[in-house]
Amino acid sequence: MRTLTFVVGTGRSGSTALSHIVNAHPDVLSLSELMASVGSDGLPVEELDGGEFWRLLAEPNRVFDAMTRSGVPLPEFVYIREPGRFGVETTGIPALSLMVLPHLTDDPDGLFDELEAEVPRWPARSAGEHYEALFRTLCARFGRGAVVERSGYSTHLVPRLRAAFPRARFVHLFRDGPDCALSMSRHVGFRMIYLLRELRDRAGVREMRELTEEHVRALPPEMSALLGPRFDPALVRDRDLPLEDFGALWSELVAEGEESLREVPADMRTRLSYEDLLDAPREELTRLAEFIGVEPLPQWLDAGSDLLDSGRRGASRRLPSRELDALKERCAPGVRALAAAR
Repeated sequence: MRTLTFVVGTGRSGSTALSHIVNAHPDVLSLSELMASVGSDGLPVEELDGGEFWRLLAEPNRVFDAMTRSGVPLPEFVYIREPGRFGVETTGIPALSLMVLPHLTDDPDGLFDELEAEVPRWPARSAGEHYEALFRTLCARFGRGAVVERSGYSTHLVPRLRAAFPRARFVHLFRDGPDCALSMSRHVGFRMIYLLRELRDRAGVREMRELTEEHVRALPPEMSALLGPRFDPALVRDRDLPLEDFGALWSELVAEGEESLREVPADMRTRLSYEDLLDAPREELTRLAEFIGVEPLPQWLDAGSDLLDSGRRGASRRLPSRELDALKERCAPGVRALAAAR
């Protein structure tokens, strides 16, 4: 493994398409949604032995399994499109299997078995060292040299990623605020994030892991139901959630990301606008390739350009003017944060 790069952003900013683009490069190991899959417990500060690290990767993500079981899976859950031997009603789907392994191979169960035979035997070390060993193992397995991890909704992870991977590079991927917020408001994952954040705020805790049974009992029943193994999908799919609040969420995440990335040395960070990527794909992909340390191969640039969908641009402009104005107002702090970072 020559280089390690994290693409961080708000989500709904073209990041899934970017994962497919980098995965098409013959020298890049593309890890799609690894950090999102392992969740908030995926970067513990204490040392772990191989068995403990493997459990982080292999245990199901409780929220993701509950969403699938309840009929509101994320579109990004690749494993459930062609299910293997794991299922939410039986074993649970290992965190690593839901999105990461199917992005790398047509046989995610086989790759899972290969890793299960090796990783638990690893010695005790930091979580960051374990992940780097995993990355090296996968690079050797697939003949790749550069690693790119990309998770949507990941700006809040930058300080933890910096602490665990001090030599890592960072790309901040962002999109027009109103367009991104509108996309968030229609995506079941971000609707779930919105509701869980509301639940957390009502309980008065900073992290979901701080919730106690007493907190849960004090919540309205329709909210506490979201914490169970199965819930009414209408709670997420059909609830009326204010669009402008997603604008505020976009602003918060963008500003948080820019503030955290200021602590990263200038030569180890860069920014990538989704709109710039649509306007000048070959130029922006060339710049990205050089940053992550691979050659911008002409055939890869052609393939990457073909994977971009310009039809997603400007969706918010079709909103009623009053609704669009309110959304722009809530996005304004994020716009200012991006402008200040240029």
